[in-house]
Order: sequence, then C-alpha cells, then structure tokens
Amino acid sequence: MKSKLISIGDEILIGQIVNTNASYLGERLYSAGVPVEKIVVIGDEESMLISELEDALNNYDVTIITGGLGPTHDDITKPVLVRFFNDELVKDEKVLEHVKKIFSDRKIEMPEINVEQAMVPKNSKVIWNELGTAPGILFERNGRIIMSLPGVPYEMKAMMENFILPYLESNLLKENKIFLKQKTLLTTGLGESSLFEKIGDIKSVIGEAKLAFLPSAEGVRLRINVKGERETETQKQLNEIEIKLREKIGKFIYGVNEDSLEKVIGKILRDMKKTLSVAESCTGGMISQKLVSIPGSSDYYLGGVCSYSNKEKINILGVKEETLKKYGAVSEATAIEMAEGVRKLTKSDYSISTTGIAGPDGGFPEKPVGLVWIGYSDSEISFAIDFSFGSNREINIRRASMRALEILRRKLLKTDLNFK
Repeated sequence: MKSKLISIGDEILIGQIVNTNASYLGERLYSAGVPVEKIVVIGDEESMLISELEDALNNYDVTIITGGLGPTHDDITKPVLVRFFNDELVKDEKVLEHVKKIFSDRKIEMPEINVEQAMVPKNSKVIWNELGTAPGILFERNGRIIMSLPGVPYEMKAMMENFILPYLESNLLKENKIFLKQKTLLTTGLGESSLFEKIGDIKSVIGEAKLAFLPSAEGVRLRINVKGERETETQKQLNEIEIKLREKIGKFIYGVNEDSLEKVIGKILRDMKKTLSVAESCTGGMISQKLVSIPGSSDYYLGGVCSYSNKEKINILGVKEETLKKYGAVSEATAIEMAEGVRKLTKSDYSISTTGIAGPDGGFPEKPVGLVWIGYSDSEISFAIDFSFGSNREINIRRASMRALEILRRKLLKTDLNFK
C-alpha cells in the first residue's frame, strides 16, 4: 500500500504559510501502514490538479488532497473533482443544516454563498466535518481511494482521526497489512558525520531497516524505520536496533520522538526534588525561555539572570571586577563566577551559565567569534568548558543554549562530559 498527498494553494507556493498538513498526514499514514511516497504542492490551477489526479489513480492506493474546498471562486477542488469523475453536485440537507448551525451558534448571518458548501458530488461519500463548514469528499475507483479535505489544520486533523483512519482500517487494510514502526532518537553534542563514524557498520546495526540522519543546529535526530508482516516482531526489531545504537552512542542520546532536552531535564530535576538557576550573557535568555516552556517548570526552575553587560555581571551576579579586568567577560573564570553567583543568589541546587562572542563582530585572534564558555556549579564543584560554535550568530546562540542544558543533563545523570 502506498499513498500520495496533494496540497493546494498559492499561499503555500509563495511561502505565506507553512505546509504543516503534509507532515501530519505523512506521520499518520505511515503509522497506519500506508506510507506516503509522493507529496506535491500545486497552485489553484485546474490543469495541474487534473494531472495529479490522473497520476494518483494510476499509481497510488490512497490519495489525500488538502485545500480548495471553500465557497469562493479560487476554491477549485470540488468542481474539478466533479468534472474529473464525471459526476454532478447534489444538495446534502444534513450538511446544510450543519453549516447553518455553525453560523447561528456564532450569531452571524450566513452568507448565501455558503449554501454552496452543502453541494456534494452525487457519487461520493461525504466526510463529516464537525468543526467547519466544508465537508470532505471521498471517491473510490477500481480499488483506489481519493479523498479531499479542508486545508484548515484542526478541521483536517479531526476528520483524519474520526473518519479516514478508521475507514482505511476497515476497507483497505483488513488483509495483507504491513506493519510500519518508527522511532526517533534525539542526540546533541556531536555532528552528523561524527555520529556516523561512532555507529560504524550501519548494516550490522539496522539490518534491512532504515536509519535517517536529520541534522540541525541543535543536534541530530536519528529516525529508525522498520517494516514487517507481524506487529510484535516488527516492534521487537525496532527495540533491538535502538539497543544497538545506544550501546554505541548512548551518551549523546537525550530523548526520543517528541522529547525536548528541557523537558527531559525538568523530569530529572522533579524526580530528584532539586532546583536550578541560570545566568546568561551571550544566549540572551534563550535557556530560560526553553526551561519555562515546560508546564510545571516552577517546581524546579527558580529563575535566571540575563547579565549582558559587565556592570550587571558585577552588580547582580557578584562577578569580581578584577576577574573581568584580568580575564575578560568571555573566559573560564567569568563563566564559573556567573554560575556560582546565580546559584547563591537564588539558593538553587544547580546552576549553569553562558558567556561568549555570538558574532558577527567582536572577535579577535585569541577569542574568535563563536567562542563560548559554559559554566556549571553545585554545592560540591564549579567548572567551565569552552566551545567553538562557528560564525553564525543565531546558530551560536542555539548551540550554546543546547550545550549548556546538555552539560547539566550529564552532570545530573553522572555521565561522561566528553563531547568527542
């Protein structure tokens, strides 16, 4: 079984909106056992849609179209589907009552144009849209299924979960179902090529499965994809691959799937009943922002100081003036005193700090752009480690924030701090 996605809308092509629908549908269809093999984005143009529909009927078991189901002149999907399948529109009274109720509930007079949304192809199945006015449409031809859904993400997702996935399970996947399992291991602290070298012979680790390296400024995601005819055996194979990868690069893995480093750290601190504070210079509050994005972070995160100037490092964090004169703001000594200062100020159990040259200016041979010192302090030890993150300001800030949190995670778990 294989599927295709067609996203319609000039607004996607010109970059006005991001096509989040495709990523969601890709994940859900893969989990259902109908992986997406092709994704296309087309404008509001009839000839392009007809061409993609012909390709869909010839090559794919399931095709999902998103967008173009509204009542205005540029919403082409429904009229094109009617012509393509040589069908005709009929009024669906149930849909019409639903559309009227939506406007009535909002105390808005319904424009006459919205009656058009109750007109559906006579030989199609209606996909009920509980959250909006545009119903979905489903056609079946020679064992192929083509569905059209609204482009509004929350409407589309509800229809996918409530109708489409159960429909596929009942009508298309009863027999010969292939089980597709995937898991993503989240790493930070080591680049793509270095991780590849540490894993070694990929074939001996994954066998016939697939392993994708997905790098970003903050780390590398390793996505494992496994296919099998029996669910338990497929899951077992996935688990075995994960174990092998953890044996080789385990200290760089901080989470799985939708985890974030700040979420993982929050759980550790909460379980330990310990507290944290942060002193930031070059990261400008990004670490604090990450930490407080997690619900319930007030259980363990006491606060942070964004001390960008030397004056604030001295006045708030207690960094010694002679330290700054002798070593400079971007130095091991300053990073340590920042971490110690914020820990004493907030009376937290742990603290981390950042000070560096984010760029693009301000560097010199001894201290180039991208140099960042990250400090750590607890009741027993204080230290700082230097890193070189490159010349891009935004990337430097993101990498420094992640590395500071990763140092903290490893200290909390008593893990090796070597990033090689």
